[in-house]
Amino acid sequence: MTVRIILFDFDGTIADTLDSIVKITNRLAGEFGYKKPTLEEVEYMRNMNSMQIIKTSGIPIFKVPFLLQMVKLELNHEIQNLKPIPGIVEALELLNSKEHQLGIVTSNSLENVKGFLERNDMTKLFKFIHAGSTLFGKNKAIKRFLKKEGVSSEEVIYVGDETRDIEAAKKVKIKVIAVSWGFNSKAVLAKHNPDLAIDKPQDLMAAIASLQ
Repeated sequence: MTVRIILFDFDGTIADTLDSIVKITNRLAGEFGYKKPTLEEVEYMRNMNSMQIIKTSGIPIFKVPFLLQMVKLELNHEIQNLKPIPGIVEALELLNSKEHQLGIVTSNSLENVKGFLERNDMTKLFKFIHAGSTLFGKNKAIKRFLKKEGVSSEEVIYVGDETRDIEAAKKVKIKVIAVSWGFNSKAVLAKHNPDLAIDKPQDLMAAIASLQ
């Protein structure tokens, strides 16, 4: 069956949010009781999955949902400064020209996503936006999307920059492309066995064509 819908993660895949998120989590360290990571520690964390990062940080697991909510709120103040990943807009425009339908499924807030897309003149590129899923609930968000839109898993590819994106896609049996320009390193993404892994947005079209 031909793939017709390409779903994207937002943070680190479309929007270059890593530096802002690191700054925000550093500001919140005292309030939530974890140590500010050094630049070297942040780089080391790129080789971990989400649960390993939480355990390493020392933050109590019950505080994680509250921390994520605060990060989303703080990120709202940074929206005007955030830029797209270099090359991603051109890649998305090319996909649109080939009549793929594009969407976003993210744990970020709808307000943040819409604000970013509007400021960067990208709103017209996406037909679907499903925002606000939990850190470990993206598979449920994707499953709801499939049911709502009445599409089969064979018609969809997910594109993301974290190990949890790969895990979520596999749980709902859709193909997944891992991108190494976001948070998780290429090495740790490869360990989670995505269908394909790419290093730059210019490779998206060829990657999707190869998974048809």
